[in-house]
Amino acid sequence: MLKDRIEAGKLLSEKLKKYQNSNTIVLAVPRGGVPVGYVIAKSLHLPLDIVLSKKIGHPSNTEFAIGAISSDSMILDEHPNVSKKYIDHEIIRLRKLMTEKYQHYMGNRKPLDVKEKNIILVDDGIATGNTLLASISMLRKKNPAKIIVATPVIPYDKVPVFKKNADEFIYLIASKYFRSVGGFYEEFNQVEDAEVIHLLSLPIDTD
Repeated sequence: MLKDRIEAGKLLSEKLKKYQNSNTIVLAVPRGGVPVGYVIAKSLHLPLDIVLSKKIGHPSNTEFAIGAISSDSMILDEHPNVSKKYIDHEIIRLRKLMTEKYQHYMGNRKPLDVKEKNIILVDDGIATGNTLLASISMLRKKNPAKIIVATPVIPYDKVPVFKKNADEFIYLIASKYFRSVGGFYEEFNQVEDAEVIHLLSLPIDTD
């Protein structure tokens, strides 16, 4: 069990020590990944930014993901009964939402350039992993030096997926009895937008 996201960030920082003061950017997944990513960025003196991706829900059950999308890439499962028109509409709708969300969290700041840099991609836990995989495929197109995925909690059977898709995969707990990410934290409060905006506005010493 982890106490909270702060402890998770500290424990992951220990495993990521070799990236301290290096050519590396921490990219956190809002909202829950931001407190974890902030602790890592602060501990290792690295710049912090966010990465956004969204699941594409099935038209008859939006909770059921048929794919995932980021600002410039997409992963889609085969669903012959889902129309191209529906998918095209969702892509436009979700990309507009993501643009608005980025501005909401980051103001007028431009996303950090990740070309030829190491990226530490952080979330507070992985369940299905679909949206994080979409983020990895989007980031690959931007030619980073290396993608390191760091997460406190993951289902045991998802570990090989991330070992294959990331250049390095760092985790604290891989459970065969996985019900939910929150089940591995003593405190797992909802992270509000205000907290995300506050953490992203704090200065981080990157020298």
